[in-house]
Amino acid sequence: MWDCITYLDPQTIQQITELGGIQAIALSHPHYYSTQVEWAEIFDVPIFIHEDDKEWVMRPSEKIIFWSGESLELHKGIVLHRLGGHFKGGAVLEWQEGNNQKGVLLTGDIIQVVADRQWVSFMYSYPNLIPLPASKVHDIAETVKELKFDRIYNAFHRVVKENANLAVQKSAERYIQALNGTLFTT
Repeated sequence: MWDCITYLDPQTIQQITELGGIQAIALSHPHYYSTQVEWAEIFDVPIFIHEDDKEWVMRPSEKIIFWSGESLELHKGIVLHRLGGHFKGGAVLEWQEGNNQKGVLLTGDIIQVVADRQWVSFMYSYPNLIPLPASKVHDIAETVKELKFDRIYNAFHRVVKENANLAVQKSAERYIQALNGTLFTT
């Protein structure tokens, strides 16, 4: 399961069980930590959180596994990648065989699909509209350039349906130009 939802009721538990259950929970960043322990206890599964976001865990649990480094393969072709940005331990999940073997990237809002779904954006704080520094956006783009994905799903039902890695690269370039004052003049 990627990025827990907060509502957990008997019908949801039954439906997930009928679909085959959950083997693990992975989270992009602390905004999704709210009911993670309840989910993990009900389905008896581990929770994977990058150690850089350990301070944000308000309910400790033996189910939580704090991973370190820049990536962690959860299962063959299912890999967590720490990108940072929105939170220091901000992670995305690469599903290499998803989308008919073209690959999928689940991003939460570490990489945000915008209204024009051919583009993405990057923010430190969405409520306060504080952008990420150009150097961090560059680092994120360089990291994901090497990943296998043609589609992105974000946290808010927005999808880049094809050429998603290219969308990240051109969006990062545009974002950096805007921050540096070379994209436009006002």
